[in-house]
Amino acid sequence: MPTPPAAALSLRSRLALYVQRELDRLLGPIWIPAIAIALRIGLGYRIEGVEHTRAAYRRLRRETDGPLLVCANHLTMIDSALVAWALGSPASWLVHFSSLPWNAPERRNFAASLGTRVASYVMKCLPITRGGDRGEVSGVLERFKYLLARGEVVLLFPEGGRSRTGRVEIESAAQGVGRVVAAVPGCRVLCVYLRGRRQASWSTLPARGDRFDVALELLEPRSALQGMRRSRDLARQIVATLAEMERRVLDGRQ
Repeated sequence: MPTPPAAALSLRSRLALYVQRELDRLLGPIWIPAIAIALRIGLGYRIEGVEHTRAAYRRLRRETDGPLLVCANHLTMIDSALVAWALGSPASWLVHFSSLPWNAPERRNFAASLGTRVASYVMKCLPITRGGDRGEVSGVLERFKYLLARGEVVLLFPEGGRSRTGRVEIESAAQGVGRVVAAVPGCRVLCVYLRGRRQASWSTLPARGDRFDVALELLEPRSALQGMRRSRDLARQIVATLAEMERRVLDGRQ
C-alpha cells in the first residue's frame, strides 16, 4: 500500500507549500491577468471554443472534489500557460485558485536566475531538473502528490519534455507521472490536447497570432501491475490517450 502523501512529506515541506500557495494567491491579481494579457494581446493568440472548454472544466470541478491531475501534450515552452488559459479565465482563477494548476517547469529554462526563480515561485511552480538528481526529482513529485491529495490541481507533461517529432510519442511516457497517479488514491487524469494550427513541430513559442484547438478527456488509469512496471503502465495509458486525441484533432482539421 502506498504511503499517504501527507506522511511522506515533512512538516517543514508542508509549511513551505502553504506559504508559497498563499503568497501566490495574494499576488494572483497581478500575475494572472498579466499572463492572459501577454497571451491574448501581446502574442495575439486565440483558443477555439474556449468558452466550451472552460465550462467543461468548471463542470468537472463541481462534480468531484477528488484528486485531479492534468496531463497535456508538450510542444512549446509556454504550454503550461496556454493550458491554464484554455481551462479558465483570469477572473475564474482568482475566485477558484485551487483549480488553477500547479506545474513543474524545467529549472534550467525557467528558474536559472534569481528573477526567474522568483517568478516561478509566485506562479504556482515547483521547478524540476529533468534528468537531474533522483532525490531532487522525487522530492518534487512528493510535493505534487501532497498537493493533489489536498484538493489542488497539478499539471504535468507525461512525455517528460517537448516532442522532437511534433507528435505525441507513446514510447516517451515518463514514469514520474505514473508514480504520482499510483500514489494518490482516487486520482483521475484530465488529458488536455492543445495545438496551434500553425504548429508543425516543437518550438520555443507558438507562431504569433496562432489559433489553438483544444480537446479534453477524463481518464482514471488502472493497472494490476506492481512497482515500477505499474508506474510505467499508468504513464503509458495517459500518453496513449493523448496520442488518440491528437489523431482526432488532426483528422478534424482535414
